[in-house]
Amino acid sequence: MEQLKKCLVSACLTGLCTRYDGQCKPNPTCLRQLIGYHWIPICPEQLGGLPTPRPAASLTGGDGYDVLAGTARVIDQHGNDLSVPFLRGAAMVLTIAQAQNIDLCLLKSGSPSCGIAPVPGVTTALLRTHGIEVVSF
Repeated sequence: MEQLKKCLVSACLTGLCTRYDGQCKPNPTCLRQLIGYHWIPICPEQLGGLPTPRPAASLTGGDGYDVLAGTARVIDQHGNDLSVPFLRGAAMVLTIAQAQNIDLCLLKSGSPSCGIAPVPGVTTALLRTHGIEVVSF
């Protein structure tokens, strides 16, 4: 029996209600991409201890690589610094990826954790730093 490649995927892309606003918005294109993979849904923000729903957050002073370096922050719409839970969640995603020998990560675009463009989020930066391929949806 052929073993399927393993993939991490942002839980919100699969239709789980993990988005910051608590809504469920599955991404059909991403779901089609998952065919042929053994996939594991993850939410770095929840893994970092943040609730759902939660206030919207954004990167301030740089990108995810800068947050990893301690020179930028993740700030929510109320001015709260969420850098620590974002870093904790990213570290937990990396641990899962390494433990499961993940081949690919499909992550949510525009997220301060999972985004790739216009700037990489915290989780994206950490995964890429460790040589793990990240694709944005």
